[in-house]
Amino acid sequence: MIKTGFLVFILLIFSDYGLEYSLPVNTSDRNSISLMELSKIGEFGLVRKERPKVPAHLHTGIDIKRPTNNYQSEPIFPIFEGVVISKRRDGPYAQLIIEHGNEQKFWTVYEHIAGISVNLYDDVNPKTPIARFMNKTELNRYGWQFDHFHFEILKAQPLKIKPDRSKPERLYASYTLVCYTKEDLEKYFYDPLDFLEQHLK
Repeated sequence: MIKTGFLVFILLIFSDYGLEYSLPVNTSDRNSISLMELSKIGEFGLVRKERPKVPAHLHTGIDIKRPTNNYQSEPIFPIFEGVVISKRRDGPYAQLIIEHGNEQKFWTVYEHIAGISVNLYDDVNPKTPIARFMNKTELNRYGWQFDHFHFEILKAQPLKIKPDRSKPERLYASYTLVCYTKEDLEKYFYDPLDFLEQHLK
């Protein structure tokens, strides 16, 4: 007969028991999705108009607004424990991609960020910031349209890419600009608000 203690041990190994999800921004309650605001055009699945070198596509994540008036060091956190698998620092397109889970994996993308404080292959958790929102100096340089950060949750592994000299730690790319239909969107992405609603305690 299998003892209860052994069953608990097995459950700890094969589940997310004991692991907590949190909002990626510093709100008064990081388990309350109602405290997180999106930009005016920051909803999941909205049609994004064509622009130079970028065809029209569906918005594959959400654009999260700065939660306070902190324009120096407003932190950004991972939503769950994971490992950094890709990193780029190129100005307004700075990005981190984090892999989460064991048996049932998912991936999160954080883009238009600054002050990245983690390295490739670092373990991360929701209690420690991985980056910050752009400060006023950076927004004046790149444009105030970046006064948010873009957040995605992927169902499928990001595309493995060959790094180049300017971005040597960028090992993966998201499907951000290649989702042209609802079928594409549902194949590669979770709606971040629905996902967080289901997982926050």
